[in-house]
Amino acid sequence: MDFNTGSGPGGKSEPGDSARGPDEGPPRRTQSPGGEFDYKDPVQSFTSTVRRVVLETVDFFRGIARRGDFLNPLIFALICYEVSVILGGLIGVVGAQGEQGFGAFVGSVLLAPIFATIGLLVGAGILHLLVMLVVGSNNAGFEGTFRVISYSSVTLLVSWIPFIGWIASLYGIYLAVIGVREVHNTTTGRAALAVLIPAIVVFVLIVLLIALVGAALFFGTQP
Repeated sequence: MDFNTGSGPGGKSEPGDSARGPDEGPPRRTQSPGGEFDYKDPVQSFTSTVRRVVLETVDFFRGIARRGDFLNPLIFALICYEVSVILGGLIGVVGAQGEQGFGAFVGSVLLAPIFATIGLLVGAGILHLLVMLVVGSNNAGFEGTFRVISYSSVTLLVSWIPFIGWIASLYGIYLAVIGVREVHNTTTGRAALAVLIPAIVVFVLIVLLIALVGAALFFGTQP
């Protein structure tokens, strides 16, 4: 399946370059003015990107390149995953028993990049299918969606903190909605629909699973 349904070298224009309706505001930039993560300057660009994603969300996603590379956004997301795994794992080690807890911690740190990469690609693939369905073919392509997913992972930096992590997950949904809206040059409603459909499906499945387990336990205790 060709996810890259945006413009390409065949003469088509980027979504932000096409004519916009009278109520849609000025055209959105399709080239990054700077500010995205750069693995060649990992410390400064990481802190700068975190600040911009969190505090300048609209401008950040409006200004990023729609395509160019997968590596930098991927590395940014992997750093966020590793920070979450390491800090959350250290808390788990404190309450675990000796070498068993430490071994599990080391294993999770080593395996985190693999599972995170798979999760990012699968998550971006699912979201982009919904973008294609809701937004239409005039979108910025799969890489644009992948960048949104990757940079929205910034919330993982605090996801290991009790209660704060729950709030951060909600903020992550907000970041994804804004990212999809700006990167794919669509409306807030369509962006929210594309982002929330997976969340709603997962919620319904969890509720059904809980109901089934509860019913099984209830009827299992009946004489």
